[in-house]
Amino acid sequence: MQITVTFRHVDPTPALRSHAEDKVARVARKYLRRPVDAHVILGVSKQRHVAEITLQADHVSMFAKETTHDLYSAIDLAVEKLEHQAQKLKARRRDHKGVGTPRAAPPSDDGAAPAPRASRVIATRRVSAKPMSLDDALGRLERSEDEFLVFTNEADQRLAVLYRRKDGRFGLIQAQR
Repeated sequence: MQITVTFRHVDPTPALRSHAEDKVARVARKYLRRPVDAHVILGVSKQRHVAEITLQADHVSMFAKETTHDLYSAIDLAVEKLEHQAQKLKARRRDHKGVGTPRAAPPSDDGAAPAPRASRVIATRRVSAKPMSLDDALGRLERSEDEFLVFTNEADQRLAVLYRRKDGRFGLIQAQR
């Protein structure tokens, strides 16, 4: 991993450089899979000491900025922010992949049936598919906070689902006859 330290309006000292490099390298080694590079910007303007850290890893970019009265404490606080972001990322990845997948239970000797697995459906919501036009459904979904709207399309009397996409636009699913 390459760590670049840039100084703005402050004399570059080896102690500051090594402090920043050590702190950032520790976070990267501890939490990130494949850290690529880090850029640390240390600057002083009047009485404000600013530390900005940008850390890039495999498919992830993190940024932290802190302003204090001391450059060392600014570095430490910015690294704490990065560490918190990295912890959240690691937890998100761990939760997404799961801790462990349950294996199939070996057949029991007493001939009893295995216990039923818990259902993966955690909530059921019943909705009525009211007949409306596509424009009406789009307007209704835009005004609401819902992620989707189930309706019967007036044009062809087919069941349809209008949903909100992650990019802010809308998608339409129509049932076949």
